[in-house]
Amino acid sequence: MDASSDTNDNQPTPRMLAWAKNSAAYRLAKRMMTERELADAIKRKARTKFEDITEAQVNALAETALAFGRSMKALDDQNYAEIRANSAARSGRSKRAIARKLAEKGVDKSIVTSVLLDADDLRAAIVYARKKAFGPFRRPDVEADEARWTKEISSFARQGFSFDLAKRVLDLERDEAEDILLGSP
Repeated sequence: MDASSDTNDNQPTPRMLAWAKNSAAYRLAKRMMTERELADAIKRKARTKFEDITEAQVNALAETALAFGRSMKALDDQNYAEIRANSAARSGRSKRAIARKLAEKGVDKSIVTSVLLDADDLRAAIVYARKKAFGPFRRPDVEADEARWTKEISSFARQGFSFDLAKRVLDLERDEAEDILLGSP
């Protein structure tokens, strides 16, 4: 085997490159993805689709798919993070939980930090309390004893809210909580 043969073995075939672009278009049309999610999906599928594919070819296919996604304006980690963070905050997720989820998806830490600057943990905690019927949203027939309070505080902690914030929300009156929810977009 000569050196030119080794170089060609590391270059994807035109068929492979076309597949990478088509696969990227298909995946991005179905749902938003981060760059890492798309690259991982392309690499995983390429290893099963093409026999005797080299690691260099797999990486080249992933790069081709990423470049194609960026050129089509369908792959943007900043935009992805903003949309996901806003949606999660509106549904009662804490900044900590949102940051963890975005990091799992492969979003850069600087992007996560910038996206979460304006996130309101108090509002998110109140939304969470309303969903779970905790604190000010507790049903009148449910007794607010020590065991119930501990259960609710623990639930807030598992969602990434601080003890002080959870205590503050649980101590709110229903009218105060609703005013906070109505006052924020």
